Amino acid sequence: MKIDISKVFQKKKKQILEQWMKNQLADESLREDLMSNEELRTQSEELLDALVKALNEKNLAEANSADFDNVVEILSGISISRARQGFSPRETGLYIFSLKDALTQLLQEELKADPVQLAAVIIKINKLIDSFGVTTFETFIKGREEVILRQTDEITEISTPVIRVWDGILALPIIGTLDSSRTQVVMENLLQEIVVTGSSIAILDISGVPAVDSLVAQHLLKTISATRLMGAECIISGIRPEIAQTVVHLGIDLSNIITKATLASALKYAFALQQLEVRKSSVKEKNSQL
Repeated sequence: MKIDISKVFQKKKKQILEQWMKNQLADESLREDLMSNEELRTQSEELLDALVKALNEKNLAEANSADFDNVVEILSGISISRARQGFSPRETGLYIFSLKDALTQLLQEELKADPVQLAAVIIKINKLIDSFGVTTFETFIKGREEVILRQTDEITEISTPVIRVWDGILALPIIGTLDSSRTQVVMENLLQEIVVTGSSIAILDISGVPAVDSLVAQHLLKTISATRLMGAECIISGIRPEIAQTVVHLGIDLSNIITKATLASALKYAFALQQLEVRKSSVKEKNSQL
């Protein structure tokens, strides 16, 4: 006699959940620091309820059936959430595949008298859960990419601070390689500060840039041109000997740009443009000011 598998799952849902939880808790890689056992149980129960409710004899072999839309939605939400929480792909994959083990164990108990139906049903269940596994990995990757992009944006913002070193003088130390997207951030931040502070001099310090090639030079030239359009003079500091040799070797023309070897030299030049003088005061001058 052929057994309706969907009805078996509905009837034995609690047993499936307990076995699924047992499988998950037995895994040595379980991250209790990222999710409590209670949260894991609630998450698992929600997904199992949706699966058992949607499953029937007709769609058992049709993972792309619209009947499983709610299952896929719940599973996608779990995968993205786990990516954001810091779970690994392996840990996330084991979550759904441990359900397959629980379902298979139940089927072996219920259909042990009918090995033919058992084999046919297990094949269908394996394909169904494997399809859900693919969905799990796809959405996990999307969630991880979102995290990486957000962190990249945050690091870029942090690594391109515009410093107001004096009235009318800004400094922007650049650390790391300049690419198109980062150049855009540098340019936007610098131009915004020029507008806000009304500064007339901007110092780009590239002592933290590991190497200057033709592409990096083009990005610098774009930033300098934009700065000049805003009415501010731009000074490049941090020109190390190896960078100077590279610039000459590449034939990059920086003759119309003010360059200095150190940030201190650039500041001294900027002070001179502003008709400012910074000097050490003598002991007598200090005492007379007291």
